[in-house]
Amino acid sequence: MRVVVLMGGRSKEREISLKSGQAIVEALRKLGHEVIALDLQEDLCERLKEYRPHKVFIALHGTYGEDGRVQGLLDLLGIDYVGSGVLGSSIAMDKEVTKKIALFHQIPVPKWISLRSAEESFQWETYPAVVKPADQGSSVGLFLVKDRLELKKALQRCFEVTHKVLVEEFIEGKDVTVGILKDRALPPIEIRPAKGIYDYESKYTKGMTQYVFLEDQELVERLQELALFIHRALELKDLSRVDFRLSREGEPYLLEVNTLPGMTELSLFPMACQRAGIDFTHMVEVLLQS
Repeated sequence: MRVVVLMGGRSKEREISLKSGQAIVEALRKLGHEVIALDLQEDLCERLKEYRPHKVFIALHGTYGEDGRVQGLLDLLGIDYVGSGVLGSSIAMDKEVTKKIALFHQIPVPKWISLRSAEESFQWETYPAVVKPADQGSSVGLFLVKDRLELKKALQRCFEVTHKVLVEEFIEGKDVTVGILKDRALPPIEIRPAKGIYDYESKYTKGMTQYVFLEDQELVERLQELALFIHRALELKDLSRVDFRLSREGEPYLLEVNTLPGMTELSLFPMACQRAGIDFTHMVEVLLQS
C-alpha cells in the first residue's frame, strides 16, 4: 500500500509532529508499505495529487491537522485517511465545545469561562485556576495561577497563540488519561509531573514526569467506559486520548480529548498500547486497517 504520512505543519506543535511522523514512517516501512513522508506546506493538494496515496496517515498535531481542515481537503480529494473526520476533529479541537457536549451528557467538567481578548471584562474568584488556549494541544500555553495578577499575565501570554482562552477551575487530584484504539479502551495511565502541572516541558522532557498504570480494577473499568462513551459522543474514529482530572473524592472530570495523540518515545498513547500487548508497529498496522 502507498501511504503518505502527513507531519510537521505550521502549528506550535510542529516539532512534536515531526517526531510522531518519523516513528510512524519507520513502522510502516517495517510492515512493507511504500511510504512517503510529507511535510504540510502550501502545495499539499498538488503533492497529494502527484503521489496518489491509497491512504494518508495524519501525524499532525494542533492547527490545520487536528482541527478538521486537512480532513476536509482529503475528503474533497477522495483520499482515505487514518483518524476522525471533519466533524469530530473540529469539535474535539475546541475545548469549550467539548465541555458543552460533555455537560449535555451529564459528564462532569471543571467550571470555566471563555474569553476572546485579554481586555475583556470578566468575573473569576476561584483559585488556583488553570489558564489555557481553547484550541491548542501538547499543553501549549498552559498556566496554573494563584491570584488575579498571575491570571492577567497568563491571559496575555495565551492570547499570543490563540483567539480564545479558557480560565478553568483547578481540581485537586490526579491527571489520568485513557486511550481509545478502534473502539477499544486502553489501560488508564496516571500522570505524575515533577513540577505539579503537566505542561509542555513536563510532557516532552525525559525524567520530568512519572507514568503509572492504575491498578484499581473498578476505577479502571469506570474510566474506560466513560472514555469510550465520550469518544463516541464526539463522533470520533480510529483513535483518541481522553484526559481526565480525578478529584480527591475519586470523581473523574473531563478535561479534553485529543484526536491525534502524540506518537513520540514519551507519548502516552503508544505506552498504553504497549501495556495492552500491542507494540508500536502492530498499533500502526491496526490503525491502517479500514
